[in-house]
Amino acid sequence: MTTDPQSPSLALGVIGTGTMGRGIAQIAAAGGIAVRLHDSREGAAAEAVAFVARMLRRAAEKGGMTGAAAEAAIGRLEIVDGLGAMAGADVVVEAIVEELEAKKRLFAELESIVAEGCILASNTSSLSVTAIAADCGRPERVAGWHFFNPVPLLKVVEVVDGLLTAPWVGDVLDGIARRCGHRPVRAKDSPGFLVNHAGRGLGTEGLRIVQEGIAAPGDVDDVLREGGTRFRMGPFELMDTTGLDVSGVVMESIYRQFYEEPRFRPVPLARQRMAAGLYGRKTGRGFYAYEDGRKAAVETVPVPDAAPAPVWVSPADPEGQQAVIAAIADAATVESGASPAPGTLCIVTPTGADATTTALDQGLPAERTVAVDTAFGLAGRRTLMTTPVTGPRWRDLAHALLAADGTPVTAIADSPGFIAQRVIATIVNIGCDIAQQGIATPADIDAAVELGLAYPRGPIAWGDHLGPARVLAILDALHDFYRDPRYRPSPWLIRRARLGVKLATPAR
Repeated sequence: MTTDPQSPSLALGVIGTGTMGRGIAQIAAAGGIAVRLHDSREGAAAEAVAFVARMLRRAAEKGGMTGAAAEAAIGRLEIVDGLGAMAGADVVVEAIVEELEAKKRLFAELESIVAEGCILASNTSSLSVTAIAADCGRPERVAGWHFFNPVPLLKVVEVVDGLLTAPWVGDVLDGIARRCGHRPVRAKDSPGFLVNHAGRGLGTEGLRIVQEGIAAPGDVDDVLREGGTRFRMGPFELMDTTGLDVSGVVMESIYRQFYEEPRFRPVPLARQRMAAGLYGRKTGRGFYAYEDGRKAAVETVPVPDAAPAPVWVSPADPEGQQAVIAAIADAATVESGASPAPGTLCIVTPTGADATTTALDQGLPAERTVAVDTAFGLAGRRTLMTTPVTGPRWRDLAHALLAADGTPVTAIADSPGFIAQRVIATIVNIGCDIAQQGIATPADIDAAVELGLAYPRGPIAWGDHLGPARVLAILDALHDFYRDPRYRPSPWLIRRARLGVKLATPAR
């Protein structure tokens, strides 16, 4: 037996050779590790080996590895008929059905076969590692080792410590993951582990925005994808891709597992659409319509024709004022002065607050006030919002001016925090609370989200980019407006914002 993850004699057992099991086997064999594969279904392991061999040879054809390296990796794959062949393995990872009792039975049987120093790892995505280990004679050697699909491409793995897992176990799994070319992220056992926990904010806050009538799903996606945040996919595109029958169930499960923590609260809209079978791409209709598996074209809102009028931009936020003036200077007559003259369009740039509150606080005529989100810059898609009494003439003029240079514009109803501010603040807040609970380090939180969810930044990095004090201001404004504990700031965020230090600053 060896606990050296770099040992040339390291042997890995893989039980369950479906999509995840064969993916783990592929990266392990490519990393120079001998792999023993077993599946209770006859012929499944052989199918897996054939598949992995094709993938490795294809990688060689594309220049990802040499032909000799591919053949050597294939030679490290061994099909075994029974669990008894796992006796000499240093680590055994299961990737069987996602059922607690099935995993507990498997580990109980393995304990009578493997050596005392053998690590038992679970690729579970949602079950408690502590619960899986509960009936084991040596629960300290049981850990979570959660890869993501497709394993060879998503190069991140959660190394999860159960309540009784010994520190050395995670260290070994960490080292093996690195040997296989993956970035391990360490997490304590908790609902959703790290990736699914940290990823709650994007979808749930997007759904809340739509449920409240602030914007349509396509508007939310456009703003988050094309605006300054630059997500690869918006929340509704993502839910349509994964399937609401999957993502909706995960939302509800995480919410229940955290004893109805308000930060993770779903909205009725998701359950209604699940009941209607509007799962997304797989059913031909979700938040978008699909034709032959491709998203149908969505009608765009044309830039309105608007009668010209002078523009006054509030100096309350000097940085925001300068950004708006620079964006519209070539198309507008911008007035200076501490207050707007009669007959002018009034533009405000609030952080966290809605247009109504901002107009009232600054003593502006709400019927001529339009708010513009400048928190993430104005280089990409721009967002404007109106008060309930803003006249159409002023809304259309603001839209036309902001779009005059060819930049797309999304107009939304009044909302504290617009779209991007409230979504990013929610993501940051959840990430901060993961750090506060000691589930993972700031670096691992960011790596998990960037690699596992393909976000442009991780939660902690987003917070430091926007500024902890600014994130806190957005959350405070949301909390004051809605009086909803969903938006209460994490202690981790509050303390670092008050101290003026980065969110990545570790606890002492």
